[in-house]
Amino acid sequence: MNEFWLALQIVVSVFLIAAILLQSQGSGLGATWGGGGETYHTRRGLEKVLFYLTIAGVVLFIVAALGVVSTR
Repeated sequence: MNEFWLALQIVVSVFLIAAILLQSQGSGLGATWGGGGETYHTRRGLEKVLFYLTIAGVVLFIVAALGVVSTR
């Protein structure tokens, strides 16, 4: 059963990496240290779906991590 949780965690982590990288909004490196946060942006369409899938992926990742811990 532990192998199942580990495999699920690996698959979900690859999905999360891809989903987070697809959500980049074109902000440069300068926005990392406090710049570029002056605009408000509403998510629509595919961007909104990707945002909700990312949240679901994070929840699934946490469940998989708890599953790994509970089977040890």
